[in-house]
Amino acid sequence: MFIEIYADLVCPWCYIGKRRMEQALEQRPGLSVDIRWMPFQLNPELPAGGMDRATYLVAKFGSAERARQLSAMVEQAAIKEGLPMRLDLARRIPNTTNAHRLVRFAERFGRSTEMITTLYEAYFAQGLDIGATSILLQQAMATGLPEEEVASYLNSEADMAAIRTGDQQARQLGVQAVPCFVFERRYALSGAQEPQAFLPFLDMARGV
Repeated sequence: MFIEIYADLVCPWCYIGKRRMEQALEQRPGLSVDIRWMPFQLNPELPAGGMDRATYLVAKFGSAERARQLSAMVEQAAIKEGLPMRLDLARRIPNTTNAHRLVRFAERFGRSTEMITTLYEAYFAQGLDIGATSILLQQAMATGLPEEEVASYLNSEADMAAIRTGDQQARQLGVQAVPCFVFERRYALSGAQEPQAFLPFLDMARGV
């Protein structure tokens, strides 16, 4: 089964949605799955160096208190799924273009899902700036990717246009929020739904 997942690397609900999809797949153990991670940027207008997270949250949610309330709600949902999440550790909201590029690079080695997992944990559990090339290189090495090749890739313009085009195409297809899971390019499920919500789509896509 082919599953395309539209997600951003700084989207906490994408992190949670990934885990819930994995839980659903555990309930269909005989299902062979080919997952393709598709780029989507919640904040494509951010400068390359990102911006201060506290400033960003106040601008987006209206107040620091409201931002804290929403962060607590997200953290509780993550804890329920057994995911490490410490939103208070992150100091910056990164531009995720290079993080998406790194996932694309990892796909060459069949490790895109591993790379996604590593980046989510780096940002949400450790508060690392996954927009910084040095941090991305560290995470790539932790995932087992070749250091010199990754460094050369990240310091080039390779796939920059592809990430921008992919984001634009997602919006043209009607993806307005993430995560969004598309099964066999026919059935779509939006949001970090509970595992049970995935099962009918998994069954429809495989013709059950």
